[in-house]
Amino acid sequence: MKRAEKAERIRKILDSLYPLPPIPLRHRDPFTLLVAVLLSAQCTDERVNRVTPGLFAEAPTASAMAKLPVARIRRLIRSCGLAPSKAKNISALSKILVADHGGVVPESFEALEALPGIGHKSASVVMSQAFGHFAFPVDTHIHRLAARWGLSSGANVERTERDLKQVFPEEAWNRLHLQIIYFGREHCPARGHDLASCPICSWAATRKRIAQESGALRRATAGSGRSGRSSAGARPRRG
Repeated sequence: MKRAEKAERIRKILDSLYPLPPIPLRHRDPFTLLVAVLLSAQCTDERVNRVTPGLFAEAPTASAMAKLPVARIRRLIRSCGLAPSKAKNISALSKILVADHGGVVPESFEALEALPGIGHKSASVVMSQAFGHFAFPVDTHIHRLAARWGLSSGANVERTERDLKQVFPEEAWNRLHLQIIYFGREHCPARGHDLASCPICSWAATRKRIAQESGALRRATAGSGRSGRSSAGARPRRG
């Protein structure tokens, strides 16, 4: 099957499973989405959604956030990973938005990527979800599935983004970004995944890939079984 044919079949499956995929990070406007995306680095969306209401209650705009002490921001987001650096970046980007953009999030990849803590993937999320521009944000999960499905070589996320943009229609990029994330969470985990029973991997992955991951799964299962037997058979120490 050619890569383009595979991509079209995958798109139809994802459209049937997730016709209207919701944006997982709760937000009210481009600024609150920008901050939520920054917080989501090495942190679950669920955790971010628990943290942001308190943060935005005190500072719902760039102007208000710029006036909030970094120490206060850090306390409000402390349950997110990397809170010290994220607090500094949130404060710094808020001050830049006020000084250079009138307190408004810029509708530009170049301007967004110039902000502290905002890389290309984060800028792509904001451009697609806040402003509706066509973009294909590629995180580690999408990168992994694209390689697993044979849609990209998996060399790096930049290559994966180029490959996905080539095989999928532009008007589907924003939707597919979310659909693939949800599919990965619900059907296609990184570890312990049986590719042969997956709605997409079962036919999209190469036989070599299926054999490799099946072997890894068997080894992991066997190792877990040996560990369990060893623990069960161990004699208790005398006190």
